[in-house]
Amino acid sequence: MGNFFTRLREKWQAASTRNKILVALLAFIVFVVVAGVGAWNRACANDACPAVEGLTGYNPDQASKVYAADGRLITDFGLISRTVLPLSEMSPAIPAAFIAVEDKRFYQHHGVDWVGVMRSLKEAVLHLGLPQGFSTITMQLAGSLWPHEIDRTQTGIAGIPRKIREVRVAMDIEKHFTKNQILEMYLNQIYLGNHAYGVEAAAHRYFGKSARDVNVAEAALLARLPKAPDTYNPRKHPDYAVRGRNLVLDDLRDDGRITPVEAEQWKAYPLQLSLRSDYQEVGEYFVEYVREQLEPIFGKDLYKEGLRIYTTLDLDAQIAAERAVRDQLERVESSGHYPHPTYEQYHDKRGDEASDVVETPYLQGGALVLEAKTGNILAMVGGRDFADSKFNRITQALRQPGSSFKPIVYTAAIESGAVTFDDRMPDAAITVQLPPNQTPDTWSPVNYEGYFTDSMLTVREGLWRSLNSIAVRVGLKVGIPAAIDEAKRFGLTTINLKNDSGPSMFLGSGDVYPIELISSYSVFANLGDRVVPNAILRVEDSHGKIKWHSTVQRIPVVDPTVAWTMNQALQGVVKYGTASDAVWGAGFHVPAGGKTGTTNDFRDAWYIGFTPDVVAGIWVGFDHPQSIKQGAVGGYIVAPAWTRMMMDIYSRRPEPADWTPPSQAASVPSVGTASGGP
Repeated sequence: MGNFFTRLREKWQAASTRNKILVALLAFIVFVVVAGVGAWNRACANDACPAVEGLTGYNPDQASKVYAADGRLITDFGLISRTVLPLSEMSPAIPAAFIAVEDKRFYQHHGVDWVGVMRSLKEAVLHLGLPQGFSTITMQLAGSLWPHEIDRTQTGIAGIPRKIREVRVAMDIEKHFTKNQILEMYLNQIYLGNHAYGVEAAAHRYFGKSARDVNVAEAALLARLPKAPDTYNPRKHPDYAVRGRNLVLDDLRDDGRITPVEAEQWKAYPLQLSLRSDYQEVGEYFVEYVREQLEPIFGKDLYKEGLRIYTTLDLDAQIAAERAVRDQLERVESSGHYPHPTYEQYHDKRGDEASDVVETPYLQGGALVLEAKTGNILAMVGGRDFADSKFNRITQALRQPGSSFKPIVYTAAIESGAVTFDDRMPDAAITVQLPPNQTPDTWSPVNYEGYFTDSMLTVREGLWRSLNSIAVRVGLKVGIPAAIDEAKRFGLTTINLKNDSGPSMFLGSGDVYPIELISSYSVFANLGDRVVPNAILRVEDSHGKIKWHSTVQRIPVVDPTVAWTMNQALQGVVKYGTASDAVWGAGFHVPAGGKTGTTNDFRDAWYIGFTPDVVAGIWVGFDHPQSIKQGAVGGYIVAPAWTRMMMDIYSRRPEPADWTPPSQAASVPSVGTASGGP
């Protein structure tokens, strides 16, 4: 053996330089081949490479989309915003643009573009670096589908095994799927910035349209995003986005996809982004209410199956409601003699510290707007700041309704025949004997004004002016059990004999859910029928098949003649009573009725009103009940906000015709104006 190596060394020393170079090169090639084969085999050892057969039923997690009643996207449920769209339905400009910029030989190679590989090796030799930049669409798809097995963040020497795995998986994908199937998966899988995965989600977020409808310039912009989604995000960096788009247009021109003239025309196309990618900051309490209703039905599928949720929300009405509540609360806080820290002071003190509490220390408000005939929720404001407190004060809070409960008591009395609106009663002090073993054993209610006129007034005037003395007398005529039974038929589930057996219940001392109280006024708007609030029209799967749909729940409550009588009396509250200045006097002359409400010590303030087609209510108070301020009555601090909200809503919808009386209804004589109240 020693003689062999000796002779070999002598031959090497005698060999020419040229032969030495050839031998060294051959040895290097053998080494590279052997090392490459070893690396190729080791890259997928121990099942490191995923099995592509599972892609046969490609069905990635898709966020469920939540739409307003007019089809505008509100937000989505899910960790990943993605909507799968078949390649055949995409604008042809989209695959053309992505192929032009990402993989020109996509339809010629089998997962790996060896021309690109050689070009990358050449650049690596010239610049003494590692080969890079030859990923095909199929290789990118592999990395996107299996980010843990193929970690595309690994670079340098550590990135070589990853690159080999990517190549092997890409070639395996090509064996199992057609080119169009691969391209479709890629275009639905790729991340395109702004939390959008796939071209359909990105088209909606950037352009407010489907990927079916994007033009060449928009497709070129989308195709540039995979290179650097944040850098070319048109919402963050519009200049970079336009430059990147124009480079893709040059590629399309060079590939013969568009003519030079067309390329220049599309380069001149203005960047037209949608005003907003969605409305996720609008109606947050409503969206959470929808989610809470659907999660028990669909479970985890709600967040990954790409459901299409069509809600009842009217975005314009929602924005109007949010603005009305916000502005009115700020007016109250900035008015004289406001004794509490304001919302602004609270946030200045808290700073950027995260918060999610149930009970907040600042003044709160809520609003609900319903379609009278269907119960469809057009707007819902559950609080002042969803990020600070997700507690929904419309659907979850229990509050005293005060005088806004009185119409139910009056309805029970009219329905039973105990009184008529033309009956006269004294506006005078009254003392009621309470049940035995109560201390004190009598109760003497007072009017808001603190005095009595000691005059005889009609029951109608008593309602208009919200006089407690007359409301209690009316209640005693019909009785507590009958009033409670009426409240239940009006949809108030929390009023019962056990907890609300005292006569103060006639003045609204029993706790109610605002959503139930406000929707109960649909009885007056519909002349006898109550509607159950509804937030969801239907739910479709990702293919458009209906999985669930709602039905209108309309429940007869009182005879139409009684409802008509109450309707007319509550219209009098708007024209002549406690809401006259804030509603009728402020210019809202759509046919409407309503009732103000204020609780003891000004802890809760309400106004609930209705037109022939809309029922709406607003509540103001503190989460921990306390006096808002002296004189904070519903007619003063809530009704003006209701009026501004409704005027805003009716600026975009036709004014409804006045109610038509039932044929059996007796005419309700007109009564002169009563003095206005709070």
